[in-house]
Amino acid sequence: MKAQDTAGMLKNMRDICLALPEAVEIIDGFGHKTFKISGKSFVISGENENGFNLSFKSDRETQELLLQKENFYKTPYIGQHGWVSIQNPAENDWDELTDLIQEAYLRAAPKRMIKVWNELHKK
Repeated sequence: MKAQDTAGMLKNMRDICLALPEAVEIIDGFGHKTFKISGKSFVISGENENGFNLSFKSDRETQELLLQKENFYKTPYIGQHGWVSIQNPAENDWDELTDLIQEAYLRAAPKRMIKVWNELHKK
């Protein structure tokens, strides 16, 4: 995995996460880039020998559907809570990941932020 590929994936993830109201990025105790809303994590990313990985908060139904796809897997240690991961997302994965990250944000956000989100995204 080339460094610029990882940098591009990290940029995509940051662009999506930090566009969400009151979302913040921190580095957790394991060195993972973690995105939070009101102290609750909704996206965690890291790197290993296999490249870039991205994990996000989900519900069990969505998790089950995603695990049937080739590129998603249950996040180690926190997968039993609905978290799903993807390793080295391809360019064409980012539209779906944008939706999944926004859903993860709403799962972690307090009710007041969900109300703001819904007002901003009325159809």
